Amino acid sequence: MQRRQFELPELHSGGNIMERAVVQVTLFGLLLVLASTLPNKDDWNIYSFHINSTVTSRYATTVITSRVANRMDDSKEIEFQVRIPKNAFISKFRMFIDGQWYNGVVKGKEKAQQQYTEAVSRGQSAGLVSSVGRTLEEFKTAVTVAAHKKVTFELTYEELLKRKLGKYELQIHARPMQPVKDFKVDVYINEKAGINFIDIKGGLSTNALANAITRTHADKQAWVYFYPTEDQQKTCDGCGEQGMNGDLVIVYDVNRDSSLGDIKSSAGYFVHHFAPSSLSRIPKNVVFVIDQSGSMSGRKMQQTRIALIHILNDLAEDDHFGLITFDSSIFHWKRELVQANKENLESAKTFALNINERGATDINAAVLEGARMLNAHPREGSASIVILLTDGDPTSGVTNLELIQSNVRRDIADKFPLYCLGFGHDVNFEFLEKMSLQNNGVARRIYEDSDADSQLKGFYDEVATPLLTDVTMIYNGGTNLTQTNFSQYYNGSEIVVAGQITDNDIETFTPQVVAISRDRRVTFSETNATVEYTGTDFDSHIQRVWAYLTVKQLLEKELLFSGPEKENVKKEALELSLKYSFVTPLTSMVVTKPLGENTDVLHKPKEGGTTQALPSPVGHRPLSRKGLKKRTRLQGHVVSYSLTRRSQGVSGGFSGRTEILKASPTNSDQVVSKVASSVPLSHRFLLKTENLSLPLCFDVTGDVRLKLLHHPNRELSVNGELDTVMNGGFRRIVIHFKTDLYVEVDTNVITVREGQTLTRHTGQDLITAGSLTVIRRDKEIDVGAGDTRMVIYIHEKDGVEFLWPVLRQQPLDNNITGIIALKPAVYEEVQQTPSTKLKIKDQEIDVTRANAVDYSIVSPPTLDCWLMSAESVLQRRLDDFIVTQL
Repeated sequence: MQRRQFELPELHSGGNIMERAVVQVTLFGLLLVLASTLPNKDDWNIYSFHINSTVTSRYATTVITSRVANRMDDSKEIEFQVRIPKNAFISKFRMFIDGQWYNGVVKGKEKAQQQYTEAVSRGQSAGLVSSVGRTLEEFKTAVTVAAHKKVTFELTYEELLKRKLGKYELQIHARPMQPVKDFKVDVYINEKAGINFIDIKGGLSTNALANAITRTHADKQAWVYFYPTEDQQKTCDGCGEQGMNGDLVIVYDVNRDSSLGDIKSSAGYFVHHFAPSSLSRIPKNVVFVIDQSGSMSGRKMQQTRIALIHILNDLAEDDHFGLITFDSSIFHWKRELVQANKENLESAKTFALNINERGATDINAAVLEGARMLNAHPREGSASIVILLTDGDPTSGVTNLELIQSNVRRDIADKFPLYCLGFGHDVNFEFLEKMSLQNNGVARRIYEDSDADSQLKGFYDEVATPLLTDVTMIYNGGTNLTQTNFSQYYNGSEIVVAGQITDNDIETFTPQVVAISRDRRVTFSETNATVEYTGTDFDSHIQRVWAYLTVKQLLEKELLFSGPEKENVKKEALELSLKYSFVTPLTSMVVTKPLGENTDVLHKPKEGGTTQALPSPVGHRPLSRKGLKKRTRLQGHVVSYSLTRRSQGVSGGFSGRTEILKASPTNSDQVVSKVASSVPLSHRFLLKTENLSLPLCFDVTGDVRLKLLHHPNRELSVNGELDTVMNGGFRRIVIHFKTDLYVEVDTNVITVREGQTLTRHTGQDLITAGSLTVIRRDKEIDVGAGDTRMVIYIHEKDGVEFLWPVLRQQPLDNNITGIIALKPAVYEEVQQTPSTKLKIKDQEIDVTRANAVDYSIVSPPTLDCWLMSAESVLQRRLDDFIVTQL
């Protein structure tokens, strides 16, 4: 096996990793792709990269699939590296190599370590480096890919989206370090409560890339597709020859019609989302405890001052507050809490601007003084909070961590929460986290960056508006419940509880919430409320939400407990992690590989962990191997396909059958014989709107060939012939590109004619002809040509398959026409009785409420729509969209 060397200057400090050439591609974000240094692109190619995320009742399951081709004449070792959100659990990982799947297996950390140690003792290389970034965790493995062979990596992870400031966010960060021919992000959101709004933000949603995004919102469901072309991946803001670099963030919230919230059950499990919004805010008492020790000097203190000024500006007049700073001593702005009136706020801002860094760190005395100030200022109908900001360990006064925690817990005595903000990486985060959890709060790391002041202000905003205190979630007929007591509920947040229904008896299951709102006790227990049974599709889903929440909360308890109690909690968390195949701090995923390959172990690190390889056993070191393979390091997934270039310019097939024929210079209808038309039938088309109003729909009747897309500047035209299924789709679709390229698609075969050469592709092929690409998968055909990207779905009705084209990438050129290139409908409802009239432009049109199947979705939903004539929807004659020949 040939060994090649690459110079990678920026990696020279990486130790023995420099013995091998390394290519890195990384996924993170709610998904992201990174690469540090790449050898010649002709050596390898990420030809397909898909992210598919399904969010059901706020629970996101994301599958990342990536394919890379080894174009070289020798083997290379490809390292898979992935970063996922810290709150997520990996639940599945597998590789497809030479016709066989290799599955990762979740085991207890000790057993996994033993298997790893045995592998290292045999001279095999260390397989894992784990690290923690700002919002990510990193996992790696590697596998050898033979010359001109392929490998598929598939990763699945799960996460419960957390509501903050009135919205959920699903983030996708993409930086693949090269344009990817088949790059796709598909997001499907299904919320039984109904989706209140959905928005798309981030750098990848602006300028040219905005045209690569398709969004559909239909009451309880939403779909987002991001299909950038190779050209767009190079020309957007932050993009270049190395491809995209930016974020795509899907933001949404759900309807909240019931004050009791949204409760779903299935197969004996339930999940309850509680987030009432129509409540009066509770005035708060807040004490800010700010570290001003010497380590806070410079930008840290400057950003802290800026954040404090913004926070003070946001205090309401009926709030009361205190402000103290500390090093080895305590400095009061005022010794007691005062009202947040204009005079006091201006004085506090002046104090904040003059905080000076000096001295040591007496955390114990500072937090106890904050607690004293709140205890000395009881105020009925208010909510109290202590917020501590520090960047280091206690170095003055009481320095024993357990004694500090004990003192703080004694003085707070469950009367109010303590929130700890750890500034930077030097802070003892586990100490802060435990102290927060002991006092009904949370800890948050503030990263040393240019936006640290925004991070501080952002955290404050989450707790700025208390709506309820002493919240107790009661479930008569429920068992094995997750956390049910919460000290406070804040505006824009959400309380989530899951559990089991005793004997699966939903009739006797009664949920109730009791809490304090200002100065009165309130009960949420709607007598007519029903617990929605979601059916078999959700059987596993709701159970997994329960398992996810239970494991998360058991891990928190493990941090708090000691002795036998700690061991019992740890055992329970481990058993659930193994049962549901979650990679948690107590488990690891053992990655099995082909015979002769090393075994890798994937660990989930704790917050604050640093990058480190698993230690080799004493007396053993990874041995260098003869004929060391070239190593390609890929963050994400990689699949290598063997490509065969043909002199005619058509490249195809990795599976299935490809025929090469000589074509006669005849018209297109002679290339593939036409199918005889049948009795005229109707086909219903949808034209969607950009807002939440009903889409328009119209019928096309008869044996008709339609102009689907005409892009004159690209010399691209797409036509389709309707099938013989009532309200079905297209029998075949023909694509003409330039003057000599013709592609015909039906449900079984893709026929390509370039010049005098004809090829037929019957498998899952990658076909390239000039700048046109066609990629066939199970029930989907992806077509790309310059700034245009189209997907052709294969649907089935009454046992008959048919095609349905969808324009996923709208060309920038306005001079395009065709059925699938129509702009979203804009109309006004001007009359409802005795019949409904819509006004489109200046024309009033009688309409009928009907429904239509939305075939632009993989699993087509049926949507309500306003039915009218084709001419009314198209605003021109239907004949203008009919062609005589395909």
